[in-house]
Formats: sequence, structure tokens, C-alpha cells
Amino acid sequence: MRYTTLGRAENPNGALTVSRLGLGCMGMSAFYTGSGQDEAESIRTLNRALDLGVTLLDTAEMYGPHTNEVLLGKVLARRRDEIKIATKFGIRFDPDQPERRGFDASPEAVRRSVEGSLSRLGVESIDLYYLHRVDPNVPIEDTVGAMAELVAEGKVQHLGLSEVAPATIRRAHAVHPITAIQTEYSLWSREPEAEILPTVRDLGIGFVPYSPLGRGFLTGMIRSLDQLDTDDFRRFNPRFVGDSLEVNITIVEQVDAVAAQLGAAAGQVALAWLLAQGEDIVPIPGTKRVSYLEQNVAAESLVLSSEMLAQLDAVAAPSGARYADMSSLNR
Repeated sequence: MRYTTLGRAENPNGALTVSRLGLGCMGMSAFYTGSGQDEAESIRTLNRALDLGVTLLDTAEMYGPHTNEVLLGKVLARRRDEIKIATKFGIRFDPDQPERRGFDASPEAVRRSVEGSLSRLGVESIDLYYLHRVDPNVPIEDTVGAMAELVAEGKVQHLGLSEVAPATIRRAHAVHPITAIQTEYSLWSREPEAEILPTVRDLGIGFVPYSPLGRGFLTGMIRSLDQLDTDDFRRFNPRFVGDSLEVNITIVEQVDAVAAQLGAAAGQVALAWLLAQGEDIVPIPGTKRVSYLEQNVAAESLVLSSEMLAQLDAVAAPSGARYADMSSLNR
């Protein structure tokens, strides 16, 4: 496994060194088919990731809610020195009715949320603390100012933002250096290339793509909604429903064509393409199974020719929006 840095050395705690591929942990506990059903396999997957050199583990207080942080805490207790833990706050939810969500990125929520995450993770400091979504009722300067206090206190080492607009990134970075921006980015979600990537590169901020496999679609394993549990988030995602599903399968077929040339899996090709977009990009593919983890990690050493990269660059945009409600993104 190779390693890279997120952010610049002038950050109060320096740049953050992480593996070129991280591990998204959400699906172990929430939103996807099989979530929360096999803790033992999830823990095996987390430990195997560390054995393979993966150091960046990504979670959030709303995953579960709370249960994903508790799960990671069981591994952190034994292998803290090997892990850069990233978690997120800013989405308000009722633990008894987690589908009822709002936003709260007030300074009071920053303080309340970090104490909860520290307790559930069982750590004294969080390596990378993200604002999960911008709160339209709280100036970003107030939120990041409160987050900066946590850095000064040693409760957080680095700051990040998720799904934010370029102007917001600049305003936040002016308050305190931002180490990483997290946004969906993959072969079928290339919107960050227009403004987000140029902005973070201008400011020296690292980029962490989530859903780099298109919520599993780019692996080629999902061909029907019948494969998904009735409460799987993807059953309600515009790219997985109606005519969009059939249209988007053609994208996977184009990725499969490149994979066949290499004797690789489609998901490996999708990750290799993303890694080829820059050393400052650290995808966090999610899985809860050791076999898929090992397949994903192997993509880090997969080399795509210039012809293959051009072939993948030409893949058509998908049918359907990234979310049914896009109003909370790019704010």
C-alpha cells in the first residue's frame, strides 16, 4: 500500500499521512443490504484492512445512528496507533426515528457531538473531524471557529468538510486550515472536476471521494433491485430506479470491457481510474466483507494504460440525480 498526505504542512498539526485507499465503514451499520447483521465479519474486515496497510477509517455519528462509531471503537481499543480515524457531525436526528433528519452545526452542536464521538470511539483525539453537511442557519465561520477550538484543545487533529460549495470551502479555510474535503466522486459522479477539485488544489486541501464505486453499482454486481433489502437506501436512489437502472447498466458494461483487458474486476478498474486522477485523492470504498476489501485494496496496484484511461474518461454521464433530494449539497 502506498501513502499520501492530505492538507499542507502549515496546518497546526502538519499534513495528515494516510493510505492511498481508505475504508468507508457506513455499510457495516446502516443504509445498505445486510447492514448491522454480522458484527464479527465487520470486525474481521476492519482488522484485515489494517493488516493490508489501510490506515484511514471513515465513519459518522449518524451511521446507525451511533452504532458504527461503537463498532470501530472495538478495533481502535487494540490498534489505535495504526489508524487515522475520521468521523462526521452536523446532521440532526432522532435516535428513535433516524429518518427524521435536519441539520445542526451550531457551536453548541460541535461541542456536544465531538464529546459523543470521542466516547463511542474510545479515543482521546479524532484524527479528522468533518462537518457532514452545511447548516443553512449557521454561518460556516461560526461552525469552523468552534471546530478550531477543538484542535486547540487537542480533541481533534484535523478539520474536514463534506459536500460543500467552492465559496464555502474558501470561507472555512480562511478561519482555520481545512485538511480534507469529502464529496461523492467516481466514474459516474464527476461533478467535482468542474470547481471542487480546482478549489481544493489551489488551497492545498486533500480530496476524499466517498462512494467511489457508485454505491456498489460500478462493481457490476447490482443488476436488479430484487438483490437489495426493502430498506436499502439504494431502492430510493434515482440512479437505481425505473428506466435509470437499465441506462446505467451500460456504464458498467463499458467499465467491464476495460476490466476484461486486464483480467481484473470492474470495481478495481473504477478505483484505479479514480486513483489516477491525482496523488491528493484518497477514495474510501466501503465494504463489510473481507473478500471485497481485498479486491478493492488490490486496485491500488492496478495500472491503466493511457488508452484505457481515455476509454474510461469517455464513459457517459449516468441517468438520475445522486440523491432524491439534492438541496443539502454544494452549499
